[in-house]
Amino acid sequence: MNTTLKLSCATLTLLALAACAGASEADADSESIDADQAHPEFDEMTHEQLVAAAEEDGEVVVYSFTSRIATVAEEFRAQYPGIDIVEHDVSSTELIERLRSEHQAGADTADVAYVSDAPVVWNELLQQEVLLRYIPERVEDLLDEQYKEPLLTNRLSTKVLMYNEEAHPDGAPVDYLWELTEPQWQSQVVMVDPTGRGDYLDLMTEIVLRADEMETTYQEYFGEPIELDEGVENAGYQFIADLYANDAILVSSTDDVNEAVGAVGQQDPPIGFATYSDRRDNEDEGWALQVANDVAPGPGIIFPAMLGITAEAQNPAAARLLIDFMMGDDSSDGGPAYAPFYVPGDYPTRSDLATPEEALPLEEFNAWLLAPEESAAVRGEVNDFILTVE
Repeated sequence: MNTTLKLSCATLTLLALAACAGASEADADSESIDADQAHPEFDEMTHEQLVAAAEEDGEVVVYSFTSRIATVAEEFRAQYPGIDIVEHDVSSTELIERLRSEHQAGADTADVAYVSDAPVVWNELLQQEVLLRYIPERVEDLLDEQYKEPLLTNRLSTKVLMYNEEAHPDGAPVDYLWELTEPQWQSQVVMVDPTGRGDYLDLMTEIVLRADEMETTYQEYFGEPIELDEGVENAGYQFIADLYANDAILVSSTDDVNEAVGAVGQQDPPIGFATYSDRRDNEDEGWALQVANDVAPGPGIIFPAMLGITAEAQNPAAARLLIDFMMGDDSSDGGPAYAPFYVPGDYPTRSDLATPEEALPLEEFNAWLLAPEESAAVRGEVNDFILTVE
C-alpha cells in the first residue's frame, strides 16, 4: 500500500500554514512584509507608469537558483531594451548566504531574488526582513492564497527519484525507497550532497518528517518491524543512515545526477534524486530520465520556487517589472517570459495555465509537498546527522 499523501489533498498544506500564522511566535515571525509598504508610490501606478519608472532605474539585478534565468533575461531585454538586466545563476544555498551577508553589511545586493529554499526563506529571510513580498495586481486573482504567502510562488519544482526508462521500459526498477539500501543498489544511488544544497537537504528532512510512513513501508518491504540503530531517532533517520552505508554516490550538481542516471546506452544504470522537469532535456542531452512516481512511500518532494524583492533594492521599479514579467503574459501558456518554466515536470501556480503536456497531472503526482516551517524546525538536526554518517 502506497501511503504517499496525494497532492490533490496536499496542495492545501501551504494554505493551512498561512492561515495558522500567528498561532505561535515562530509563525508570526514568518509573516511577509509587502514591498509596497516601503514604496507606497508604486501602489497606484499603471503598468505604463511602472515601465517608465523602471526605465529611469535603468537596470535590475536578479539572483536566481536556476540557470533558466538566462533565457528569462534574453526575453526581458527584448521586451524592455531600455532596462539592463544583470542575472546571477547561483545555487539556492549560496544565494541565501549572499542575501543574508549583504543585508547584514548594508551592502549593495540584488533587486530580485528567485529562490527555492523555502524553510530558510520562511524562517530567516523573512524574520530578518531581507526579502519583501510583491504580488503583481494583474495575477493576484489567478493565484490561490497559498501561492501568495509569504512570497509569490512562480511555480512548483521538485526533487524526486529518477530512473533510466530506456533501461527500464516497464517502469521504475524499485517499488520502495528502502530497496535503495539493499546490496543490489550499493554504489548505484546518485544525488547531490545534501549538506551543500538546500533542496536536497529539504528532501532528506522530509523523509525524516515522514518517519511513520517510512516505518510502515519498511515492514511492507522487509516483512518485519524496523529495528533502529543505537542513537537513531526514527525510521527516516535510519533510511538516511542505511543509504549512506550502502555507498550512495554524492556529486556536485543535479546535471551530474542526470548524466549518470539518464545517459542512453547503459545496461545497468544507477538511480538517483534529481529534478522531474529535467526530462525536458532528454532529447537534447541524450538522456532517458523518468520519475519513479509509484515508489513507496513517495518519490520525493515538490516545493515552491519563489520571487521576492530585497529590502535594499536599488531599482525598486525595475524589480517589480521583472517579477511581473516572470509571471508570464496573458496567453494560455504564459508566453516567452514564462516559457523556461512552462515545461513538463514543473507546475504553474497561475490558475489559468494548464499543466504542461507529457507530465503527470498534479493530482496524480505522488511527491510530498514541502512543509517549510515543519522542515525548518528539524533541518539543522538532519544536516548534523548526515555529517555523522557520511
